[in-house]
Amino acid sequence: MIVDDSDRSIRLAVGMLREGRVVAMPTETVYGLAADASNAEAVSRIFAAKGRPPDHPLIVHLGIGANLRDWARHVPEEASRLAEALWPGPLTVILERHASVLPEVTGGLGTVAIRIPAHPVTQRLLESFGGGLAAPSANRFGRVSPTTARDVCSDLGSAVDLVIDGGPCEIGVESTIVAFIEGEVTILRPGAISPEAIARVLGHPIGTTAHSPVRAPGMLASHYAPTTPLELCMPDEIALRGAELVSAGARVGVLALVRIEVPGATAIWDAGGDIGIFARSLYRHLRQADAEALDILVVELPPDEGLGVAVRDRLRRAARR
Repeated sequence: MIVDDSDRSIRLAVGMLREGRVVAMPTETVYGLAADASNAEAVSRIFAAKGRPPDHPLIVHLGIGANLRDWARHVPEEASRLAEALWPGPLTVILERHASVLPEVTGGLGTVAIRIPAHPVTQRLLESFGGGLAAPSANRFGRVSPTTARDVCSDLGSAVDLVIDGGPCEIGVESTIVAFIEGEVTILRPGAISPEAIARVLGHPIGTTAHSPVRAPGMLASHYAPTTPLELCMPDEIALRGAELVSAGARVGVLALVRIEVPGATAIWDAGGDIGIFARSLYRHLRQADAEALDILVVELPPDEGLGVAVRDRLRRAARR
């Protein structure tokens, strides 16, 4: 059931969460499938709804002013600085978990992923709920993340008890994940908060890796994937490659930062040169490719800087088979 973001809907959602049910909520990144992080049975419903393996950790979403030490055994000084500067916002930190945190939330790991989201609807929900909400993206495991309430319903149907419609997500790709483990600070997943922004807060650059021994949400080699195969190209390759595929009889889609004409293509989408729009509409276009029954979607790899780093990461995972 989809409801609006009124106070009445928030009260309804809080009641369901306290009963151990699952509720889809908007965030500035993507929609999340939330359950009470202190209720093991409720958390297990998230995994069942998504078809998610139980050893994949979840992100705990907290309200403004929450005490990280209720969730983490130790909060390094640099983690506190990042939290103060960048929360609420699209940043997830991984810390050594407090003994009270359920192993169902952490995938059995000794670490916990924590975020304070910026979306005003979710902040109202968290404030009213008064605790932590475990919430991965509200879609079937490994598939395209949802950026609208209708995406959630399309993916999960009756497996979700309630969907709060907070409108389209502002950012459209998942949060940046930074791990603080054993004295090391590492970016595990790029997002809207760039390595440069993190370095400015900390006063020094930090490493980035896609192959950390620390397990984190959204780190599978193949993830965020539509049914339609993707072929990733540089901007000057798209027109020729698209024409070759059209000539071979394929139903071809084109997704690029700026419009690239491919005669005979079934669908052509662009972001008008704006990387923010490209990111915000990325998952919508991947879903449209499936809806159009395309044989292949040719996609431009955006510049490897700023938000483009996160978009490239999601595209490469979506293209893996």
